Amino acid sequence: MDETIAGITIPDTALVRDITEYIRERETDLLYDHSRRVFLFGALMGRRRGLGVDLELLYAGAMFHDLGLTDAFHDSVLRFEVDGANAARDFLTSRGVEPGRASAVWTGIALHTTPGVPEFMAPEVALVTAGVETDVLGVRYGELTDAEREAVTAAHPRPDFKNRILAAFTEGNVRRPETTFGNVNADVLAHFMPGYQREDFVRTILDNPWPE
Repeated sequence: MDETIAGITIPDTALVRDITEYIRERETDLLYDHSRRVFLFGALMGRRRGLGVDLELLYAGAMFHDLGLTDAFHDSVLRFEVDGANAARDFLTSRGVEPGRASAVWTGIALHTTPGVPEFMAPEVALVTAGVETDVLGVRYGELTDAEREAVTAAHPRPDFKNRILAAFTEGNVRRPETTFGNVNADVLAHFMPGYQREDFVRTILDNPWPE
């Protein structure tokens, strides 16, 4: 049965139902509700921009984008974004999704914390980041109507979301701080991980083994 929130209809397909079940079993309410809001906000931004988007792929990208923060990946040495992207691609291809479509989902997840790049890519990539930036950073908050914000947050509430999502980012990265070099999670660890020292891009260049 179709579910419509803020004018966005979540596709009622076997794949979407499988994704929902898979993520619901593996993520906390915090991450699950956040991921659903990312889909809805991304779809709303796509509608405003007149973008044609494959809603199944956008849903997959939104729902898997933070899976790498969960306990199953806390001992990973990869960026959490890549863990989620790999899991999504494996999930999709195991269900017969063609490699090109699965690759678009991989890219959308892998780049969702790399601002300034996804917005120039395919809608299925760009709108994952747009949804994340809207929900986490408040970017494009003003593009949403009061009714849209209220509908989305009524369906998927965000109690104390700012502090709780920062805690989730910290917990998901504290065992692999080296993976935050060059991305926004370095800021998270700088605030919340005692003793954390950022890698310095300039020092990396100046101190590397080239002799000149």
